[in-house]
Amino acid sequence: MKTKKYLEDLNSKNSAELSNELVAAKNELFNLRFQNATNQLDNTARIKEVRKNIARIQTLIKQKEMK
Repeated sequence: MKTKKYLEDLNSKNSAELSNELVAAKNELFNLRFQNATNQLDNTARIKEVRKNIARIQTLIKQKEMK
């Protein structure tokens, strides 16, 4: 399953790398929303997937802060 592999990849990163990943995901979400507004986006399900990935990254960052 792709999600498990993605989570394992995120768990192996440190806080700085997770922050960089979060910025990249937010930029991707902005670009996807822009493409959607201009009717250039083919796969609208990608927006939902990126939003969930952002939530996963934020959760891992918070968990690492708590430790």
